[in-house]
Amino acid sequence: MLRRQKGFTLIELLIVIAIIGILAAIAIPMYRAQTVKAKLTEVTNSMSNVATAVGAFYQDEGAWPNAQADETAIKTSLGVAVPVGVKYINAASVGANGVITFTVQGTGEPTVDNQTLIMTPTTTAQGAINWVYSGSLSAAYMPKK
Repeated sequence: MLRRQKGFTLIELLIVIAIIGILAAIAIPMYRAQTVKAKLTEVTNSMSNVATAVGAFYQDEGAWPNAQADETAIKTSLGVAVPVGVKYINAASVGANGVITFTVQGTGEPTVDNQTLIMTPTTTAQGAINWVYSGSLSAAYMPKK
């Protein structure tokens, strides 16, 4: 009487382990990049709040606000609180021509931490304000328009 064995062969198990290893090698870097982008969302949201205040100042006064060297000056003059030093923002400033500059920290990515993210305003003939991102962040982490 022949007895039939049940289970997997060693080759089948090695193939499954190899496939899992390949998937992990692809998925882990992509997961890390997405978590850094999610952390940068907090930075860009804070920048958008400051940009809204700078834009409102420009629409009301017809000129850009005076230079704001830090988050305290931004809160005092523009009425927007910036969470500097709390999580992902190391420094924040507004230039005399409305340029907003934030320095990133604490993302866990060495190529992102201590880099700057800059929003530069331009105005149209009709008075609309367009904001453009720039800075020292790599293109992979630079926010879209």
